[in-house]
Amino acid sequence: MTTFADRQGAVLDDNGVPQHFGEPVREQRAFQRGAYVPLPREVIRLSGPDRLTWLDSITSQQLELAAGQSTENLVLSPQGKIEHAMRLVEDGESLWAIVDVGRAAPLIEFLKRMRFMRQVDIEPVADAIVVGVAGEIEAPAGTVWRDAWPEANEGGVRYGSYEADDPWSWREVIVAAEAAASLSATDVPVVGYGAYEAARVAAGRPSIADVDERTIPHELDWLATAVHLNKGCYRGQETVAKVHNLGAPPRRLTLLHLDGSDSVLPELGAEVTAGEKSAGHVTSVAYHYELGPIALALLKRGVDPEAVLTVHAGDDGTHEVTASQELLVPPGAGQANKPPRLPRLGAVKRPRRE
Repeated sequence: MTTFADRQGAVLDDNGVPQHFGEPVREQRAFQRGAYVPLPREVIRLSGPDRLTWLDSITSQQLELAAGQSTENLVLSPQGKIEHAMRLVEDGESLWAIVDVGRAAPLIEFLKRMRFMRQVDIEPVADAIVVGVAGEIEAPAGTVWRDAWPEANEGGVRYGSYEADDPWSWREVIVAAEAAASLSATDVPVVGYGAYEAARVAAGRPSIADVDERTIPHELDWLATAVHLNKGCYRGQETVAKVHNLGAPPRRLTLLHLDGSDSVLPELGAEVTAGEKSAGHVTSVAYHYELGPIALALLKRGVDPEAVLTVHAGDDGTHEVTASQELLVPPGAGQANKPPRLPRLGAVKRPRRE
């Protein structure tokens, strides 16, 4: 469910969520000062005495949560590829999972399949409303998930540095359906979901929208908030540990600053090239009130960070948009405990004896 959809000027997306209320640039400025944001989210409730220990055993995050604490969590494939992402809040009686719209049903199916004999009940919360809160303004009454980004959680690690002009401060609140009427009457500024997306892209904050069938957490710098590197065995842990300690992620999330002279934004999935070679693809796009047209892209690790790239926009990809890079995940990410390379046998010559 969503709210604020009946506000004057609301422009709704296919999910009925307001993208903006007629003034997208003004709304982005309001977002930075503090505002409520309608979100395309779904909610899952997990209850039962085994909810935390069981979910801990099959996912990437350590879940020793007290009432009121929140975290971020991933379901990985056995090969370490991202399958699901959850924002988790524990209230002492239930564990609440906030997921992007359309993601609840497949996640519930997976969780029930993995439940076995554990004492856990898993159910969708069909009438829940999730409202985003930008900035440090007072949140509406409800169950609050607080985003730790850009700081790394305990047990996590950041590869990139965070130097955005606008600090990232974000919460998501599960509001009971009966409280929705009071939200509609709030005096707090309300902005469209597009303002959140523009700020998220500018901050380099990853989401499930940036994931394809090959993505591992390292490529998005998601080891910072969604992975605990020192916890016990879980699906995909071997890949997480090997890439972080010995290897390097094959791709890296990058913020692209796009040439806006033609007022053309690329589609999601648009190809990015470096010269004549394919370099990656676009995962998120936004028009930022200060930065102009920007995008997140997954690029091959070997792409020169200083290279000027080309994004292929338009329905047939023939409209070329020039893009410069702002590093989010550095090419040298990973390799935290890689042993030094030893010289090849015979490469070191012993001094001749006199």
